[in-house]
Amino acid sequence: MATAQAQFRICPRTGLQFHKSAEPLIKLNAVAAVVSLLVGGILALLITLTRWQAIHLIDADNFYLFLTAHGLDMLVVWIIFFEIAILYFCSSTLLRCRLATPRLAWLAFALMVIGTLTFNAAIFTGNATVMMTSYVPLPAHPAFYLGLILFAVGALVGCFIFLGTLVVARAEKTYEGSIPLVTFGALTACIIAIFTIASGAIILIPTFLWSVGYIKHIDPAMYRVIWWAFGHSSQQINVSAHIAVWYAIAAIVFGAKPMSERISRSAFLLYILFLQLASAHHILADPAVGTEWKVFNTSYAMYLAVLASMLHGLTVPGAIEVAQREKGYTKGLFEWLRKAPWGNPVFSGMFISLIGFGFLGGISGVMMGTEQLNMIIHNTIYVPGHFHATVVIGTTLAFMSLTYFLLPVLFNREMILPGWAKWQPYIFGLGMGVFTLAMMGAGTLGVPRRHWDITFAGAALPYEYPGTALLMLAICGVSGVIAIVGGAMYILITVGTLLFGKKLDAGAYTTTVSPLRLPVQAALTGHGGHGSASAPGTFVFALVFLTAFVLYYFVNWKYLSTVWGLS
Repeated sequence: MATAQAQFRICPRTGLQFHKSAEPLIKLNAVAAVVSLLVGGILALLITLTRWQAIHLIDADNFYLFLTAHGLDMLVVWIIFFEIAILYFCSSTLLRCRLATPRLAWLAFALMVIGTLTFNAAIFTGNATVMMTSYVPLPAHPAFYLGLILFAVGALVGCFIFLGTLVVARAEKTYEGSIPLVTFGALTACIIAIFTIASGAIILIPTFLWSVGYIKHIDPAMYRVIWWAFGHSSQQINVSAHIAVWYAIAAIVFGAKPMSERISRSAFLLYILFLQLASAHHILADPAVGTEWKVFNTSYAMYLAVLASMLHGLTVPGAIEVAQREKGYTKGLFEWLRKAPWGNPVFSGMFISLIGFGFLGGISGVMMGTEQLNMIIHNTIYVPGHFHATVVIGTTLAFMSLTYFLLPVLFNREMILPGWAKWQPYIFGLGMGVFTLAMMGAGTLGVPRRHWDITFAGAALPYEYPGTALLMLAICGVSGVIAIVGGAMYILITVGTLLFGKKLDAGAYTTTVSPLRLPVQAALTGHGGHGSASAPGTFVFALVFLTAFVLYYFVNWKYLSTVWGLS
């Protein structure tokens, strides 16, 4: 049992128990995440209206400045702050355990905040317009690299506090058997995060020393290889975290148990072993990397990572289907889905995240990870189209849906604008879905990834893209604005609820851990699966996905065949 000094607040609505020292840390990390999402969203609007050639809002200097800040504030700051909150929640709350070394957790939070402010100051003062990748030999101000290092150190400390909390829970026997599946998914994200942040430190610390003059030269090819072990693997933290959120929401909304915990845990294990190797697709065009390494990463490693995602893609909706069928929704293949609570943003956001991540992010990721096919879209706008499908539709929308659950449970506030909340996942998901498809279409036509003006106005050697490419960018502009409106709705609902939402009964703090197991608590912290229960509707969805994947994969081989004549 927990020590006498540990105090817990028991949520009267869910039975979840929050450690007194962990609760404010979960809240502050989540709030910091939403603030960075607001900053990144404003920058996203400016960038979108610039890539929309008919508007072309900002000049070249500010375009690259804003793009640098947008990439870091969204992919790194928003995501990782929220993930640290998830790690503390999945360890302390789900295991009914005191948080290990809370003082050190405050230090970790402070380092992340100071690091964020430091590198943003370097960017917005015009001293670090080097894009998120910050490739050498293009230099940035030392404060840029120092800020990233401070943020990374803080995040790394947060990961070790999560691991320490698991040790405390085991030592104090606050749970029985193995850790819950949601916590296991968070553990997967933590392990990948440690690899990712270590890779960042290996390259960013020498780059910082280079920027202040202590190191004379950094090999650009070596930098790219190691940096992408950080830059792309950070996306793999997101994947593990948002799939853990999928399992959590399936349990929260439906009381769903995984179809097979063993299979789900095995899929998470495959992520640890193979998923971060997907960073290979960024350097498949680099001659400095050996053929053997490319072949391994684009074949065997990729196949096993894809297998893991497909397993999760079956088990999450499959668990929901089985839970719904047990409640009597058994007519036909899809009554379980038609009768799902589509007006509940916790569920609708999660399910749109699942579909968007699988059909848009997953299929395009496999295509990009194929060495031959990669050549036709390498460094085109297709690449950000893909990772907006994974990081934005997949991760961001999943985190948004979890927020709607946490507002009354963690922050003890009744949500304002519930009608807006019902529509927000649809507006954001639809806008971002069309946005990513249009970017991929423009990238297939060769539109460059980072160039400010694809018309090359005033260039000595102009190049004209087909009118279809300009149309794709216009669609990007319209759909991007729609998605940003959806993001603004989320921020307004979240911040407005914290400031003006009706206060709810928070429950009292106690020094004893309650055995109370309300349905939500039981679903999140329990074990077991559905055994041999069938999910025919989910199986049909899997066949649809497989058909879409095969067709799109071979269509891209057809595109590749059109450039063979150039050889």
